[in-house]
Amino acid sequence: MKKVLFGAIVTLAIVFIFRSCTETTDQKSILKENSMLIQEQINNVSKLIVTEGHFSEVYTYKDSKALFGPLITAEKKALVVVNAEVTVAYDLRKIDFTIDEATKTLKINSIPEPEIKLNPDFEYYDVSADFLNQFDAEDYNKIKRNIRSSLLQKIEKSTLKTNAENRLLSELSKFYILTSAMGWSLEYDGEIVKENFPALLKG
Repeated sequence: MKKVLFGAIVTLAIVFIFRSCTETTDQKSILKENSMLIQEQINNVSKLIVTEGHFSEVYTYKDSKALFGPLITAEKKALVVVNAEVTVAYDLRKIDFTIDEATKTLKINSIPEPEIKLNPDFEYYDVSADFLNQFDAEDYNKIKRNIRSSLLQKIEKSTLKTNAENRLLSELSKFYILTSAMGWSLEYDGEIVKENFPALLKG
């Protein structure tokens, strides 16, 4: 009788250990699969969030050169009309993130800065220059630098960057939905994201 009882206890112990090992293995397998799924979703997210805009600029360029003293000058001038296509983009492939399987946390460490690209089309009107003060390459480069600076100031005052940021928030919110559905947490800048990811990002 004692042998039978001892055998039953040993059998139950083996079954319990086997089940524990199986459950632990299954949990690790699920955890690994979830981790790989989250990483895949991040890698597959939109490569670029782009907002496009159109800007126009009318720029007057003048330059005077003193000749033989201040009483005699040689002038040159040009009227430049610029039509520029502008894009504001985030390259989401540059998101820095960490997956912590131990705490089931997706940590977004940093997001990329917006990339502003200008594609200006220059049209020159009323170009005139005195014989001793002709247009050269440096004049055209200076015109382009000044116009680029002016356009960037206009972009800063426009809604282009705000629109691009809103689209960025829309993409990042998908991470919150994904992690929540899988029972994971989303962390950004050292704080756990609950329901207000946009406010956390802007703050």
